[in-house]
Amino acid sequence: MLSNIESQILNLTAKECECLADLNLYDSPECTRLATQAAAGRHLQVTSNQQGTAVEVYLCEDDYPGWVSFSDVSLLQPATVLYQAQSFSEAEIQQLLPEVIAFTHKAMQQPNYYLWGGTVGPNYDCSGLMQSAFAAVGIRLPRDAYQQEAFTQPITIAELIPGDLVFFGTPTKATHVGLYLGDGHYIHSSGKDQGRNGIGIDILSEQGDVVSKSYYQQLRGAGRVVRSYESKAVDC
Repeated sequence: MLSNIESQILNLTAKECECLADLNLYDSPECTRLATQAAAGRHLQVTSNQQGTAVEVYLCEDDYPGWVSFSDVSLLQPATVLYQAQSFSEAEIQQLLPEVIAFTHKAMQQPNYYLWGGTVGPNYDCSGLMQSAFAAVGIRLPRDAYQQEAFTQPITIAELIPGDLVFFGTPTKATHVGLYLGDGHYIHSSGKDQGRNGIGIDILSEQGDVVSKSYYQQLRGAGRVVRSYESKAVDC
């Protein structure tokens, strides 16, 4: 006879599901390291791939993969209405940018710390804060910094306007992202290894404080959000 959890998983397998509460997704079936999070109401596709005490899933809004612990399966239910990506024109996105910026300021005002994989407040990682800020107005971005860089329209630093994304990392890959605020400043969530542990505002200059200088030395470029991500998954 199937256990209650096994029955729940069987009922959800190969279905699009909705999160009943905030959900942690892990980067392996061992469920020891956070990959991302899904806020209540987000949709995901449950696969038939089960290993140990976890099942593999894909988030519908950004196609991001992860593993859900069997102990969290009760936080999912089959979706009654399937996810459908919303389209935005570039002009519509520009009109929503003040709200995106306001989201990050509000997030900074809450007690927070940098959380690898964090996309649900109050604790975010860098790209999780960007993804959540845009999602708050219905605009979907890919999950990771390097994916967000590839998704945005490349611009020069001289072309930056408030609401653009600024990317940092190595010459080969973006590993960090912030939201440009204007006047050379940007807001981002950074780890304590860079001198801060949470959301703060820094300046794109070698003349700033230790944190600003550290990131400025890793500056890769900038990008403008001109569209909303649309899932590539057939089942979402």
